[in-house]
Amino acid sequence: VRRKPALLILKRFLTPKQMRKEKTEDEVVHLRREIGLLPAVSFIIGIVVGSGIFIAPKGVLMNSGSVGLSLLVWALCGVLSMFGALCFAELGTSFTKSGSQYTYLLETLGPLPAFLRLWVTFIFTRPASVSYVSLAFGRYVVEPFFAPCAAPIVLIKLVSVLAVTFVVALNCWSVTTASRIQVTLTFTKMFALVLIIVPGFMALVKGRTENLQKGFEIESLTLATLPIAFYNGLYAYGGWTNLNCITEEVINPNRNIPLAIILSMVTVTIFYVLVNVAYYTMMTPSELLMSDAVAVTFANRALPGLALVIPILVALSCFGTLNGGYFTSPRTLFVGAREGHWPSIFSMIHIRRRTPLPAVLLQYPLVILMLFGGEIYQLITFSSFAGWFFVALTTLGMLVHRYRFPLHPRPFKVPAVIAVIFTVVCFFIVGLSLYSDPWNTGRSCALMLTGIPVYYLTVQRFRLPNRFKYISDYFSMHLQLLLEVVQQEIQTY
Repeated sequence: VRRKPALLILKRFLTPKQMRKEKTEDEVVHLRREIGLLPAVSFIIGIVVGSGIFIAPKGVLMNSGSVGLSLLVWALCGVLSMFGALCFAELGTSFTKSGSQYTYLLETLGPLPAFLRLWVTFIFTRPASVSYVSLAFGRYVVEPFFAPCAAPIVLIKLVSVLAVTFVVALNCWSVTTASRIQVTLTFTKMFALVLIIVPGFMALVKGRTENLQKGFEIESLTLATLPIAFYNGLYAYGGWTNLNCITEEVINPNRNIPLAIILSMVTVTIFYVLVNVAYYTMMTPSELLMSDAVAVTFANRALPGLALVIPILVALSCFGTLNGGYFTSPRTLFVGAREGHWPSIFSMIHIRRRTPLPAVLLQYPLVILMLFGGEIYQLITFSSFAGWFFVALTTLGMLVHRYRFPLHPRPFKVPAVIAVIFTVVCFFIVGLSLYSDPWNTGRSCALMLTGIPVYYLTVQRFRLPNRFKYISDYFSMHLQLLLEVVQQEIQTY
């Protein structure tokens, strides 16, 4: 549906009062620059510090084989994530469009890799990541009521569905409200980490170091499982790419994007290592491996008087990650549709709420399907392969773009050695994972490749019968009327 006729059709369904309200409140329909430095930092920390630090320690220890190596994996994952975040700080200031990896691949390596990133993101990696975060939320909400018995998995999934539904509704309703809630939840989750670190280090000062004395036992370490340990650690650090999804909504992005990324990742890395050290002061490696809710087990040992508070704080932390992810990732779909790589209905904005309503709603049914069909550690590995492959491809594209266009403006420029190290390590981990977990990574790779025929059939040149295009236009028009959405009326990049 073309913008002008669609807008005229839409206005026929609005009352004169609604039309006057639109004109008086705002003259044009577009996404506003409302994200300052504090909300930007809150979005990164709020997305990164979610379920990962409360779930991934088990996966890291299980696949690294010892306490010392698991702590080393956590530190190296933090350094590697910082290297990647610095690369994205350069990309975010070099290209002013929202969309993160999709936009950068489009600008550096061309439309096919960009489309595959879009395809992979919204067909399975984003639904998978939202699913395992919401499952963590459901587990931490439900398990305290059934301790010491196991909580019913059906109830956990039902609570997870309710959380996802609320977050979707919130991000459809208001950008400002979602942003303010994210800032509040970020402070809440940092308080949760402090509540774990302080008693852990008090125990360390009192001499409880027995679990750390034989830290580097490498007999149980195998090359096959080491990439999975890094995947679990990197999953906990994941989310630093998300601020780049909303570049067009960040105030003064040349300053705030690099500053927010650096402040956030340094803070998160320090806190993550300290939290894992605190875990080992109260739990033996075998006890940690037996726990599906590590923070709850820790609270029962270290803070018996506050044992019920920790699950609540962890659940709020997971909720913050859900909210931040649902705020940022639909902007990638919004930009992809604007570039013609997705149906145009997903590049439209609600005429009053100023939210990308169709893009936010698309993920919901896919998330619900994965919630009821996936196990949490399988979901992590399944989504990590494609996610890290495209992160590596994005930074490779940055290096290629530097070589081809050395005079392109780059307000923030990361040292080339950092970009090269990050790219090589990511490709190495991705390649090694095909050996260590061929089933899940193979499925992920196969689903990624399904986007190639879709691209050549629908994007590069529309090769399907005209009836398909007519049906698509018909549904787009009626969805536009139903959702009350239109194309943005001014360019924001």
